[in-house]
Order: sequence, then C-alpha cells, then structure tokens
Amino acid sequence: MAKGILGKKLGMTQIFTPQGEVIPVTVVEAGSSVVLQNKTVESDGYNAVQLGFGAIIKERKVTKPMKGHFAKAGAKPVKFIRELRLPSAPEYKVGDIIGVDVFSEGEMVDVTGNTKGKGFAGGIKRHHFACGPMGHGSKSHREPGTIGPRMSGGGGKVFKGKKLPGRMGGTQVTVQRLKVARVDAERNLILIKGAVPGPKGSFIIIRNTVKPKK
Repeated sequence: MAKGILGKKLGMTQIFTPQGEVIPVTVVEAGSSVVLQNKTVESDGYNAVQLGFGAIIKERKVTKPMKGHFAKAGAKPVKFIRELRLPSAPEYKVGDIIGVDVFSEGEMVDVTGNTKGKGFAGGIKRHHFACGPMGHGSKSHREPGTIGPRMSGGGGKVFKGKKLPGRMGGTQVTVQRLKVARVDAERNLILIKGAVPGPKGSFIIIRNTVKPKK
C-alpha cells in the first residue's frame, strides 16, 4: 500500500545492532502529520492527500484563504504543507493524524528534500570538470573549455542546458531505497540508514519506495 509522511531532518548519528555492527542513520522527526485535504478521482481527477506538518505559526502570518483551509480541517496553521499522490488517498479522512508508526523497521523508503545551497560555483566543483594544465604557461587552469562557438551555421550558439558555472545546490532531490533502521513512536522519531538530502532543520517527504523489488 502506498503511504507517505512529512518530517524534519534533525541530524545524523549512529546506532548499534545486537551483533555490534555500527549503522550511520539520519534522525527525522516525523510524527503528527495532519490530513488537511483529501482529493479523489471523482472530485479532482486524481487521488491525493494533502498533509501539514511543523510548528504552529501565528495566524497573522497566514492569508485568509489558508486560514479557512486550516479551519475546515480543524487544524492549526503549520509551515510545511505538501500533497502526496497516493492511490489509497480515499482511505484518509480530513483531520486524521498520521504518525511514524505508518512505517516499520526494515522497510525501504524514498526520501525527497532540498539539497544544501552552495552559492555560485565553477564548472569543476559544480559539474566535476577536469582541470586544465597546471603548468606556469597555462592560461586556463580552472576555466571551462570551448562551448561550441562555431556551431549553427557559423554564428555560434550556446545550447540551453549547457554545463557552465552557476548556482549550485538548493534543488529538490529524491534518494531512493533507503532503509528504515528504527522507529520510535513515543518520541515521533524515525531513523533512516544513511544520509538524506538537505541541511539540519529542513523539511523532507518520506514515501515507501517505488522500487521494492530491485
């Protein structure tokens, strides 16, 4: 059954198995996601559930339409709202609370988040280009090479999407097939083996993996 939950990345640590094996894990606070809206094929053309998560924000910082949206669900305004397309969406009811116990230890999940922003970066750091000659006479140690000035009939053209220096990071990324190492329902924590995208304190989406039989 397709399922998902919202959470906040708290950081990384390590745990030990009964056999003494060390497992690096990411600690995610992922309890109490409230169902704000339920979309179905009959009413919206597709099945989806809208979840809200995070600290309660002040009402003066919420627009009137969003105030009504939260009030209809009987929930307080929260910061992080995302819609998950789930075939089982009709089973959820507006106002339901989804806890971390929706997942169990050993399950494989896909985690979506925004990567850390690195600012402006050159081609070597951003795209792993090779360096130019490092000798004293070289004029291009870290510059990108030719980008096709003689193409397109002699006029020259740089095609869209060409790998060049620019802003690095801050993009949405999904890491697939991460294993749930431990679930702590009492403290609303889920421990995921390995690293997940984003800095500490960032919001993420956890879904059961789309590749269960890889």
